[in-house]
Amino acid sequence: MTFRTPAIALTALAATALVVTGCSSASPSAGSDGTTVTIGTLRAQPHLFSPYFYEEAADGAIDVEIVLFDSSSDIKNAIVSGSVDFGVTGAASVVAGVAEKQDVRIVAAAADGGTRIVASDDIATPDDLVGAKIGYPMGSTQEILLKRTLEAEGIDPDEDVELVNLPFADMAAAFSSGQIDAFISAEVAPSIAIDGGAHDLMSAYETPIGQTNIVLATSNTLIEDDPELVQKVVDTHIAATEHMADDTSAWADGLVDEFALDPTIVDLAIENVWPRWDLDDDYLATLQAMSDEMLSFDQVSAEVDQSLLTDDAFVATARTE
Repeated sequence: MTFRTPAIALTALAATALVVTGCSSASPSAGSDGTTVTIGTLRAQPHLFSPYFYEEAADGAIDVEIVLFDSSSDIKNAIVSGSVDFGVTGAASVVAGVAEKQDVRIVAAAADGGTRIVASDDIATPDDLVGAKIGYPMGSTQEILLKRTLEAEGIDPDEDVELVNLPFADMAAAFSSGQIDAFISAEVAPSIAIDGGAHDLMSAYETPIGQTNIVLATSNTLIEDDPELVQKVVDTHIAATEHMADDTSAWADGLVDEFALDPTIVDLAIENVWPRWDLDDDYLATLQAMSDEMLSFDQVSAEVDQSLLTDDAFVATARTE
């Protein structure tokens, strides 16, 4: 199949005023070329870009409407409420939803990586972090990755460094202005900092969570009501994800065209993202580790039933086909 970056009409909606016409997770609407499904994702983030290749990957099997959100939690909430049918979103947001017994489930992986720990030139090794100010987004997976990585380096995150809670969107600017000496964040903020003179300090991927980050999720209601549609979307997602992995130029060009990002920043960022779709045993183990760590860090209030977190039947079917 030949791909190009599709010209999909985007709808940027605030989480407090989300309106999607004619679609719900229980009953997606019929479009001119078949069934229309709504896919939630985040703006200007390379590790959540796969929906932009869905329409051609679907080859007429479904019509796709992309809905943009400001956070993975907003995407998860939209799935639960039925405002969107599917979401390419952070795995941690689904873990949190399942912990609260919400109607959301992972049906495929989407992308690994997308996180970096970067520092200024005068912090050459992890030991140089002692006494430094480190930016991090409290309550995120990145908080877990940072603190566990610091501990592995023999650095007490509560005593040896000053942690500064910052939103993802403010991280690069805070670093550039000298408010922080290092930070952990999702792309593209680390790549912006690297382009401005920062450097990768240490890997954020050496914990039991590994590189696990982004998934394709939907509601269990839709899984039960229309498994054939879910299979179509998972098959489409797989084709789109494999295309991203095989043609990074199309991926990069799509990000630049859709969001007017700096091509240099995009190239740096996608070097730190690995598209994937399968839910194999090793991947499921990282989801278990993420669930355990989120409970340990009080990001969820109850243990997560892993049988309710994922439904791997659709990727299993795709794997055999």
